[in-house]
Amino acid sequence: MLKHLTIRNYALIESLETEFNSGFSVITGETGAGKSIILGALGLILGQRADLQSLMDKNEKCVVEGLFDIQQLNLANFFTANNLDFDPEQSILRREILPSGKSRAFINDTPVNLNILKELAEKLIDIHSQNKVTLLQDESFQLSALDSFAGLDYQLNLYKSLFGEFAQMKLELAGMIRRESEAAREQEFYRFQFEELEAASLVKGEQEQLEEELKLLTHAGEIKTRLAEAGNLLEREQGALDLMKEIIAGLKPIKSYHSEIENVFGLFESTFYDLKEASNDIARVGERLEVEPARINELNNRLAIIYQLQQKHHTDSVEGLISIKNDYRARLDAYTSLNDQINILKQSISDVFSELEKQANEISHQRKMAKQPFEKEVISLISGLGMPLAQFIVELKTLPELTPAGKDHAVFLFNANKGGEIQELAKVASGGELSRVLLAIKSILAAKKSLASIIFDEIDSGVSGEVAGKMGSIMQMMAAKMQVITITHIPQIAARGNYHFVVYKETTDTQTRTFIRNILQEERIVEIAKMLSDTTITLPAMETAKELLKN
Repeated sequence: MLKHLTIRNYALIESLETEFNSGFSVITGETGAGKSIILGALGLILGQRADLQSLMDKNEKCVVEGLFDIQQLNLANFFTANNLDFDPEQSILRREILPSGKSRAFINDTPVNLNILKELAEKLIDIHSQNKVTLLQDESFQLSALDSFAGLDYQLNLYKSLFGEFAQMKLELAGMIRRESEAAREQEFYRFQFEELEAASLVKGEQEQLEEELKLLTHAGEIKTRLAEAGNLLEREQGALDLMKEIIAGLKPIKSYHSEIENVFGLFESTFYDLKEASNDIARVGERLEVEPARINELNNRLAIIYQLQQKHHTDSVEGLISIKNDYRARLDAYTSLNDQINILKQSISDVFSELEKQANEISHQRKMAKQPFEKEVISLISGLGMPLAQFIVELKTLPELTPAGKDHAVFLFNANKGGEIQELAKVASGGELSRVLLAIKSILAAKKSLASIIFDEIDSGVSGEVAGKMGSIMQMMAAKMQVITITHIPQIAARGNYHFVVYKETTDTQTRTFIRNILQEERIVEIAKMLSDTTITLPAMETAKELLKN
């Protein structure tokens, strides 16, 4: 529950601090005194949008801080999940608006983003202002009210989480199908290019070998002629080998006379054997080498294929062509893989959808089970709020497709008078009737939820007299289980509060300021008498105020 509220530099509030207690607190004050300002400031720590225009002094920051008792709430997991310091007894929520327009949020003095602040605030307090009566005209609220009554929060969280996965999977599938469609248009091209390169049976290093062999065969005649001439110069009588023999024979007798002569002899002898080996090689090459027009033609054709492919694919090597071929293979494999992934994802989506349908059916069943008890409780409460003949029905319809809320569509049907046609609540209920129905529903749901506090901002608009007193009684009953704070202009409700706060303004020559204070019994009599009187407080008004407080 809210224990302490501090507001500085907000609208007409220079500095304000007030303590709140458990039970039922009422806030009253003249129109324009600043009740809505206090509520607006409180809204800041509940995650509402900040407005630089709200600063009283544009050169100073605005600070709103709320101290909440959280002993009865199970919030340890929230603090752990968001890496926040946890005090099991209390938590401080603070919001600051800087003169620059920037906004900062804190939980227990730790900076947090606004979403985290809002998420925690929603677990601590619920604010219902006069304009929120229109919630009853929102069909999503109508369904959520029934769900809260049925205690479906846990099941719905599981369902919504799974539905989120389902929606994400469908988006992923759509993206994959789109990529597959785009890829399918390219597959024909990739396949043709790959098959052309695959048919070429390219081998690393073959281009160099083919070019070398072609060069050899193309010049075979010239090579054989020159090899024969070289062999003849070596082997003929008095040729190079014979001359070498004569030189070796002439040096052999004298080689032992000096080491240098022996070295020279060795060189001639080694050269002789090298020339002899060269002569043998010339003979062997010459014997093997033949002019082969068919082989030349074959080599030319093979190289023509390679050169054509290189030109087509803008590369200058067989290795480059092989790399391009492997890239086409990878693209084709990726397309096949994408198709497989699509089929797997489709099956997963089908499995998740089956589970969603199962959960949605169970949720729908629970809603149907809760429908009649919910209707009875609402009718019981609103009949005591001046509508004894009212009819209230929850109409459930099955939707053609699953939604984040399941498979049901809920509409509240209502008729305040006997014999009238029951129609959609949003179309036939007056403002006062909407206020009473909303209060009835809120009081029913308050018993179902673990919310610590609720604030009603003039939810009693459009009612008076006995009905107002009964609305006050309902708030009193709610306050037995949670903190209830209500802003009201109705004396019958103000008199029901355990605590009474008055909002007022003080004006000087230069400025107007809003304040709030907790008043005691004698002051309450005067304040309620003011609410009963037109202008001047009368003795009957004072007596009536005493009677209201007494009762």
